[in-house]
Amino acid sequence: MMWILCLALCGLLTGTRADPGAVLRLGMDIMNHEVQSAMEESHILEKMAAEAGKKQPGMKPIKGITNLKVKDVQLPAITLNFVPGVGIFQCVSTGMTITGKSFMGGNMEIIVVLNITATNRLLQDEDTGLPMFKSEGCEVILVNVKTNLPSNMLPKMVKKFLDSTLHKVLPGLMCPAIDAVLVYVNRKWTNLNDAMPVGQMGTVKYVLMSTPTTTASYIQVDFSPVVQQQKGKAIPLAGDGEALEFPKGYAEGSSQLLLSATLLTAELTLLQKSLDVKVQNMTVGKLPPQTTKTLAAFIPKVAKAYPKPKHLVTHIRINKPPKVTMKTGKSLLQLHSTLEMFAARRRGKPPVSLFLLEVHFNLKIQYSVHENRLQMVTSLDRLLSLSRESSSIGNFNEKELTGFITDYLREAYIPVINDVLQVGLPLPDFLAMNYNLAELHIVENGLVLDLKLE
Repeated sequence: MMWILCLALCGLLTGTRADPGAVLRLGMDIMNHEVQSAMEESHILEKMAAEAGKKQPGMKPIKGITNLKVKDVQLPAITLNFVPGVGIFQCVSTGMTITGKSFMGGNMEIIVVLNITATNRLLQDEDTGLPMFKSEGCEVILVNVKTNLPSNMLPKMVKKFLDSTLHKVLPGLMCPAIDAVLVYVNRKWTNLNDAMPVGQMGTVKYVLMSTPTTTASYIQVDFSPVVQQQKGKAIPLAGDGEALEFPKGYAEGSSQLLLSATLLTAELTLLQKSLDVKVQNMTVGKLPPQTTKTLAAFIPKVAKAYPKPKHLVTHIRINKPPKVTMKTGKSLLQLHSTLEMFAARRRGKPPVSLFLLEVHFNLKIQYSVHENRLQMVTSLDRLLSLSRESSSIGNFNEKELTGFITDYLREAYIPVINDVLQVGLPLPDFLAMNYNLAELHIVENGLVLDLKLE
């Protein structure tokens, strides 16, 4: 079962893709965990064994044995293997004790060790678009049979029991356990296609790009995420043809999620309006008082225009969609903005614009995961360009403001940005994955979450 599951997922991940926004690679660590959990939590084998003690339609009574019961079902040992292009091959090894009364009047015990094998094919549900596993080719193989019956009864009695009950009845009782477990696993994909909120500004939905694919090492799932504005249009994932590849060196059997820089760019575009700020406090961080007197140290004409210090008000507006870039070990957020500074007036009069600047700057991004959402914290990388668009105080050399604007962005603007980013970005909801344990690595054009189990 797990064999087919892995194969199908791998196909989804490794299949031909135009420009996936995210790629999931499921290794044997997660597959083993999910199938084992499904077996244990559903108690399916115990339920099937209980049915084995009941009289089944068409099952003839075994001569010389009465009060047939099944007990002491062993905790199953599950072995999974990926089947390239198919899914997962699963072998469930378990055992049980069959008891009854022999014709001699004594208690009878037969201890059976068996393997249940099946291939679990990974498919994409046509109705929901979700990954799903479907079992096929289930077999029950008897590995060992021991009994407390007298040795002179063993050959004939055991052979009759095997032919009449185990070989004929157990497959019909045990193989449904495989199907039941797959139902349990498939349910854990149910929320994958749900639209997840990014604050109040929009949603992200992780849609499968194609049917999952399976290799000998993992299942791969390609996503074409839909980033939707609240009551607006979808934001396209505008890539620049960058390659999106997992780096080498991850432990064999491990699982990873790769998020593209284009996906993060689209998600942050949802927040673009929230990145506009108005700062009117006189005291901002470690900056000197925000008055025309402070500004006059950089632009002398301000002192002439405002001999009496006036309180400064600053508007920063992002006038182009933000863009996330990633190089190995470093990620930047590029912002194009206008910065307009005003001199406040008393008695409710509107402030007077002093100048309007075009400002282009980069922020460094640090990533983490909290409550299964991707978190970002930024810090100023550098001011890339500064140009004057208009001025009410006459011409001045805007380059003289480089240090002032740099400090202003660092102390006044970036804290606001970080507050906005606390909303977090949603991650794919699959197999009840706990992302909080993931290790994060910035790679070329993407962010890798190396997924860990508890």
